[in-house]
Amino acid sequence: LIYSGMVKIYLKQAWVLLKQNPLFSTLYIVGTGLAIAMTMIVAVIYYVKVAPVYPEVNRMQTLYLTSASFQKGTEQNKQTFQWAVSYQALQEWFYPLKNAEVVSGFMNNRSDDNYIQPVDRSGDFTVSLKLVDPNFFRIYPFNFSEGKPFTTSDLESGICTAVITEELARRLFDTAEGVVGRSFSLDYVNYRVCGVVRSASYLTSDSYAQVYIPYSVIPKYRDSNYGIPYLGAFGVTFLVKDDAQAEALRAEIQEIVRKENLLHADEWQVNLWEQPTSHLQRLFKPYPSMTTGAWAQIRYLLLILLVLLLVPALNLSGMIASRMESRLSEMGVRKSFGADRGGLLSQVMWENLLLTLLGGVLGLLLAWFALYTCREWVFMILEDWAEPVPEGVNVLVSGEVLFAPAVFVVALLFCILLNLLSALIPAWYALRKPIVYSLNEKR
Repeated sequence: LIYSGMVKIYLKQAWVLLKQNPLFSTLYIVGTGLAIAMTMIVAVIYYVKVAPVYPEVNRMQTLYLTSASFQKGTEQNKQTFQWAVSYQALQEWFYPLKNAEVVSGFMNNRSDDNYIQPVDRSGDFTVSLKLVDPNFFRIYPFNFSEGKPFTTSDLESGICTAVITEELARRLFDTAEGVVGRSFSLDYVNYRVCGVVRSASYLTSDSYAQVYIPYSVIPKYRDSNYGIPYLGAFGVTFLVKDDAQAEALRAEIQEIVRKENLLHADEWQVNLWEQPTSHLQRLFKPYPSMTTGAWAQIRYLLLILLVLLLVPALNLSGMIASRMESRLSEMGVRKSFGADRGGLLSQVMWENLLLTLLGGVLGLLLAWFALYTCREWVFMILEDWAEPVPEGVNVLVSGEVLFAPAVFVVALLFCILLNLLSALIPAWYALRKPIVYSLNEKR
């Protein structure tokens, strides 16, 4: 109770000092706010990439196999083909796997330009398209406002059916209700709507699209390439229940690779690297063939955070040191009446924490404003190969991202660290000076 009473006194005194020194307080709060805003922007960018946000709520249990390398020919004339796996590989190698809860195949879209032809002939417009199988909707549990995913029989028969987002439904039919069974033209082919889902964000790139159709609607989807029966355009996504099953899955796939390379030693050899990779592994090593390790990317991120922490801390520390010089006589008087160094240091820290927390609130507001208003490019600033957001695509930034508990925890921890780094050293140094020196200080 005594300690809490002292804290209240410290905070009241801090508020009085804040009003007595408006210029110092304003500069300190704004400087702190800018530092925290930059840190929060980085934190939210990586929160979107890592956290289980809609519809990628199973990220920690999802594994990915997105590419493969095949070599054929003799040592003197060896050819390397790096792409993905074929439909035959999907059927023979991956769909039958035992160590996965769900296996979903998807076909890489060979065209970035897919156009819808509106019924009112208002002009063709591009849409984002994914070529998937029904299991895709088990790994990514979309919220269906009506209808349901296409079925396995739809996939096998190559029926032109589609799941579309509510956003696209409103653009096509002026409503997102009662559109199941209606048709639209995609690349001059008619598709029947079988389901409507709540729109995902462009930032959740593994699941985002505006139209989801069976990969079997693509002509020659069963074909392989370059005379290698298992080389094609398919990637695979796996859902596992835990880390133990993930390791068992990797071992099962490595055994398949070993057997196939022995069986076809005179024809070709396949390399899947360390796939399937977890979501976190793929975040820091997006291409399986990359020689740069994931730790190099992590160290780069930690360096950015360190700069964002230390640079403002040094600047604010200089300001506090100057302020402490002007308060030496006050501290000398308190020492002469029996105040110990620890109590005075605690007072200074609590006073400074009030300013830091006010700066933290300002930083959060600035970060949220920047993330929402500049969302079409700010989420791409840390990408190695950033691409512009496609025309007509809305980069949704939901409340679960901006107001996530993890965001507040990061802001609070950063405030405390910034307070300690910026105030502790100059205050400790100033309070070491003798009482006589402090009492005689005229500044």
